[in-house]
Amino acid sequence: MKKTYKIDVDCANCASKMEEAAKNTEGVKDAVVNFMTLKMKVEFEDGADIESVMAKVTENCKKVESDCEVFYK
Repeated sequence: MKKTYKIDVDCANCASKMEEAAKNTEGVKDAVVNFMTLKMKVEFEDGADIESVMAKVTENCKKVESDCEVFYK
């Protein structure tokens, strides 16, 4: 399953790092962050609990940029 989320990120370099952080999150099959549109597209692994995976994605992204936001609720 693929979903698109609005994100709040300050620079393209941070967006790239957030993309890697999202990709490395358990339950995520693939992720793409577009700094120009401030959107994150996430493809989830089969059977993943989307809500808990997105909580982990947000947590991992905040390690890159502490004031970033991923709007998934």
